[in-house]
Amino acid sequence: MSDADKPAEGQVDQPRPEGVHPQGPGLGGTANKGFPSTEGLTGGNRPVEYSNVEGEPADGEVDPEHAPVVRDQRRGMFGSTAGQDTSGYGGLQRTIAFPGAAERPYGGWYDEVVDRLADATGGDLLERVVVHADELTLHVRREDLPVVMRALRDRPDLRFEMCMSVSGVHFPQDVGAELHVAYHLLSITHGGRRLRVEVTAPDSDPHIPSVVGTYPAADWHERETWDMFGVVFDGHPALTRILMPDDWAGHPQRKDYPLGGIPVEYKGGTVPPPDERRSYN
Repeated sequence: MSDADKPAEGQVDQPRPEGVHPQGPGLGGTANKGFPSTEGLTGGNRPVEYSNVEGEPADGEVDPEHAPVVRDQRRGMFGSTAGQDTSGYGGLQRTIAFPGAAERPYGGWYDEVVDRLADATGGDLLERVVVHADELTLHVRREDLPVVMRALRDRPDLRFEMCMSVSGVHFPQDVGAELHVAYHLLSITHGGRRLRVEVTAPDSDPHIPSVVGTYPAADWHERETWDMFGVVFDGHPALTRILMPDDWAGHPQRKDYPLGGIPVEYKGGTVPPPDERRSYN
């Protein structure tokens, strides 16, 4: 036993109760017995409850350039998989963060694609390159999107011939970039390589260039993203609603869209809003 581990003079050294985790807010007194000590564990080796309670890493632990991108702070009751305090609302805080920029080398064919794209566009048009869960995402400024997409499709050593989907996301707390659009591309020529291209636009100016001229299959996907999120795809041949009626007000998958209270007509029948339906309780 080292001098640091010895009890102070006059103090009786008490054995630590089995199962007690002394680190982290609210974790003292865990009753589970037989668990090995969690002291000294770092990163992904730490128990899940340590990463879902209030508290951020100390300054300087993460390179700011590659730090996770925080989108929101969520408070509430999240369930037993996100911490052990499920006794009430507001007791836990979770940071909604997305992976930060990756560092070179990215691995696999990712470096090759990024370098060839830079060569094809005459410069680096990428805001950020993210590699997460073995997937490559290229973050692009919206004004550069047509050039990047055309290069990804046409350059022989890239050849992402297919746009599989266009997905919208709304992050109200991401000030100045509340609307995100992700394009999922597939290269058949190069053995099924897949990547994502992501662009953003502010709520105050929700315009993004259409890619239908490059990927005609994106036609209905862009219409759905406009219908659900309100993203205006400039240059789209017929940007009209595809799911909601033409005279519908608002965009239902935005986070600021009201829940309930809206009657829906369906094939001549009327479905009342949730707050007016009959309760069977």
